[in-house]
Amino acid sequence: MSEPSSGERAVRVSAASGAYDVHVGPGVLARAGAIAREAAGGGRCCVVTETNVGPLYADELEASLASAGYEVAPRLTFPAGERSKNLGTLADLLEGLAERGLTRDDVVVALGGGVTGDVAGLAAALYLRGCRVVQVPTSLLAMVDSSVGGKTAVDLPAGKNLAGAFWQPAAVVADVRCLSTVSPELFRDSCGEVVKHAVLADARMLDDLTRAPLTAPGVGEARLADVVARNVEIKRDVVDADERERGLRQTLNLGHTLGHAIESASGFSLGHGSCVAAGLCMVARASARMGWCSDETSARILACVEAHGLPTGSDVPTETLMGYVGHDKKRHGDSVNLVVPTEPGRVEVRRVALGELERIVELGRGARS
Repeated sequence: MSEPSSGERAVRVSAASGAYDVHVGPGVLARAGAIAREAAGGGRCCVVTETNVGPLYADELEASLASAGYEVAPRLTFPAGERSKNLGTLADLLEGLAERGLTRDDVVVALGGGVTGDVAGLAAALYLRGCRVVQVPTSLLAMVDSSVGGKTAVDLPAGKNLAGAFWQPAAVVADVRCLSTVSPELFRDSCGEVVKHAVLADARMLDDLTRAPLTAPGVGEARLADVVARNVEIKRDVVDADERERGLRQTLNLGHTLGHAIESASGFSLGHGSCVAAGLCMVARASARMGWCSDETSARILACVEAHGLPTGSDVPTETLMGYVGHDKKRHGDSVNLVVPTEPGRVEVRRVALGELERIVELGRGARS
């Protein structure tokens, strides 16, 4: 295996179903083949990507895979965007893997953002009842969140991520240099999950991000690598303790109950990170009004979101949001598990009746009870 660069870090994830390393650093894409070879083995591989990312990085990735001894099958490419995260795309990928003759011992390599990682990961989980997948995230959102932890899914018309499976990758390769080709709008959107992790588990990072947001000019590769690695560590600690979301892992849904509803209501035209940020701020406001956290805690959360230019609320009607919450995976009968901040770096899960959640939505908008 080729030697890692001095700026590369490896974060070990030790989930119950399998352990793997998340390799973070500038230039690590060149080592993707060697990393895949050591972690996943296999004789053949197929890169799955989308129309925006493929032209930028697929040739370099496939060259690295070939140099590591893989027979590289013709890549599979689907149209970029959340609207491709559906059962039709999943079926096309499964047919494509079969046409390329991949076996259970071979490797799917997911190159792209969260949509690619989710749908390619699910295809790997289903193809021949499971083959190995290596995640190569190219967006900040995918690096800090969706590529780690083994959640794979596609969207249904009723809502986001309603069909999926847990399928841990054999390895994750996160090259922060790929972030240089991400649009400013998409990069800003991805910061929503970074802020969420800070609220969840790192008060110091929350304050650091407020003082020096990632969207400010001149953020270097070293800081990006540090932030990505720290976010991976936060998610790793949760996944290691609760791989299948029976308890602690539910805390990673901070901001997501309302965020997913906002995203679905927009027809997925709004970015996931922006919707999570909006949902997080609405829950923070409501939590302060209901005495679950202090006004200062709510203000610190909103200040960090605002510093990154992300939305702090939504004008989607409450009735519409509640319709999507009704299909949320976190619903239990007539209630939902809602993650709320208690102080910067600490959260708790509350079982909230749907009627009470309507009130929380209104309080989160700043309305009086």
